[in-house]
Amino acid sequence: MKIPILLPKVFNYPFTYKYNPKVISNLKPGDIVVVPFGRKKEIGVVWDQLNSIDIKIKLKSIERKIENIRIDRKLIKFINWFSAYNISSKGLILKMCLANQKEFKNNTTIKKNTNKSKVINYKLNEEQKKALIELEKEDTKFIVSVLLGVTGSGKTLIYFERIKKIIKKNKQVLILLPEIFLTGQFKKRFELFFGYEPAIWHSKITPKQKKIIWNSISKNEIKIVIGARSSLFLPFKNLGLIVVDEEHDMSYKQEEGVIYNARDMAISRASFENIPIHLITSIPSIETYNNILKKKYVKVVIKNRYEDFPLPKTKIINLNLNKLNKNTISKESLVFVKEYLDNNEQVLFFVNRRGYAPFLICKKCGYRHICPNCSIYLTFHKILNKSICHHCGYETKLVKSCKNKSLNCDFAMYGPGVEKVFEELKVLFPQKKIRIFSSDYLSKKKQSENLLDQISENKVDILVGTQMISKGFNFPKLNCIVVVDADFTGKGYDLRANEKNIQLYNQLSGRAGRFSKESLIVFQTISPDHNTLQNIIKNDPEKFLLNELKVREHNNLPPFVKLIALIISSNSKELSYKGALEIKNRLKQIKNIEILGPVESPIFKKKKKFRIRLLIRSKSNYISQIQIEKVLKRLNISKKIKLTVDVDPINFT
Repeated sequence: MKIPILLPKVFNYPFTYKYNPKVISNLKPGDIVVVPFGRKKEIGVVWDQLNSIDIKIKLKSIERKIENIRIDRKLIKFINWFSAYNISSKGLILKMCLANQKEFKNNTTIKKNTNKSKVINYKLNEEQKKALIELEKEDTKFIVSVLLGVTGSGKTLIYFERIKKIIKKNKQVLILLPEIFLTGQFKKRFELFFGYEPAIWHSKITPKQKKIIWNSISKNEIKIVIGARSSLFLPFKNLGLIVVDEEHDMSYKQEEGVIYNARDMAISRASFENIPIHLITSIPSIETYNNILKKKYVKVVIKNRYEDFPLPKTKIINLNLNKLNKNTISKESLVFVKEYLDNNEQVLFFVNRRGYAPFLICKKCGYRHICPNCSIYLTFHKILNKSICHHCGYETKLVKSCKNKSLNCDFAMYGPGVEKVFEELKVLFPQKKIRIFSSDYLSKKKQSENLLDQISENKVDILVGTQMISKGFNFPKLNCIVVVDADFTGKGYDLRANEKNIQLYNQLSGRAGRFSKESLIVFQTISPDHNTLQNIIKNDPEKFLLNELKVREHNNLPPFVKLIALIISSNSKELSYKGALEIKNRLKQIKNIEILGPVESPIFKKKKKFRIRLLIRSKSNYISQIQIEKVLKRLNISKKIKLTVDVDPINFT
């Protein structure tokens, strides 16, 4: 008998194998099997339909079926749809579903944890109880609910209560978080509420852990999974609810390998599973808000903070009137900071730049420190005495012979990073404990956990943080935030610049005053009247979202149209451009689409590859993806060219 087997490889179609029903009985779609492929043995999955291309070759036989482990038909349907929507390989998606496992064993199941931790009995206030009732209205079918509440309103407690009732029905729950480093503190909150450890899933857990968790999920032995993007593809046996925390976060977009938006795909998976999904946010994404207005999503609102603590007050410091001299922190900001430090409260200085300085230029010869592999400036890290490219990882020491003299260049440094602000603060507050909260310093799990513990225990006085610190952390004693450089010039190529800024600074302000009646966020700026800053100060996100939708509609932008980006890259400028023109000419045969470009990417050179972009604009459905995929399949461009397809792009670099 012939049977289709999808392999976890680059192919977008299953291979046809044969098997003897007397030797291997009752094979069904979703069964995991071992098959010969070339000279190796490979894991594959019995798929739902044969390859339409009938190639007359001698078929190889399936060697064996792995008993008691399988993926269900709903997940197969989701993979097929995912592949069509994102114009990506079914095999590579399956690889994510199988978690890169090369072998499966039946005995690798999780040991039941008998250690119960201390449980804190949280009580919901009246507003939270009403929100919970709204979320519970539909349990048995697909529905998208948006839990929309100010930062610190206790949204997590609400959906924790919701989860309790779901797992009592022997169902499973997936909680998606936008970043790996959030799982540590979130896990502690979970344990205080539920009394036991959840299963954690992300790229940093060991292969052994992955194998155990994967098998246990497939057998319904694990009820709750907290994970990053990749957890969306786990083989849940009885999934009852998906929660997407901080649904607006742009980190849900996977930019490498298989490109997709985990939030959008989570909604799709919930629809295939026919289960409810909750999107959690303080300011929703433009797409989510548009779906709320269209009544596609149900909105559940919490207007007040938990225990009625007020949102931080705001103060704008006009740097045009308050000269900084050589420092990046104004004297007026320091007055506020000292008041909070004297009261034994924590202060955060927010600088959305890593390193010491993002831009260096020689004052004598004009030399600029540019990455040889990418068309961007190198970021100087003073602590390491190195300039580093944050795109390709290239690094070099800060030494260069000046063209004007035989001596080394005399570099001027522009745009303060966290290290520069940290250096200033060490001079201003020599007695205070000051720490940097940035990915460069918290790359290891223990480092981030130790720092988070120190902050929670009030063993840190001053924090200097990048965007990383704005995401979902709970710091009880943090009551003052200084935004060192609140200037929203944006980038001309980024249509989401305003949306990103509003969401970022809303999340940032939410870190302050979660347990205090008096908290403050200070904005240092040379543009005090900028619309984005004024929108943040007024704290009227709905007004901003409505206005942004009008702008998007007027300019024929998402969510009113669909955008698909094609990035054509190679080692040659000419070859990349030629390839882009060829692809554009082939795509012209598709009706009802608009093709913009080719143009050079804003970061034209990246990892030694020259990048050209095409942008396809069409109606908001995925019929265009099917047509585009058909054209791309028939392409006969140079093998030296790499083509990347990005459906619903967020990053336009």
